[in-house]
Amino acid sequence: MNFDNMMAALEMMGQGMLGIFVVLGMIALLVCLMQKIDNRKK
Repeated sequence: MNFDNMMAALEMMGQGMLGIFVVLGMIALLVCLMQKIDNRKK
């Protein structure tokens, strides 16, 4: 396994982790919004 392949693998892994964090952040925001909407109804 040469250096170029190693760097490409690390870059792909980094993008995947970034994508996961973005999705988790969006879900967290969605949950917060849902809770605020629920609190208004009561």
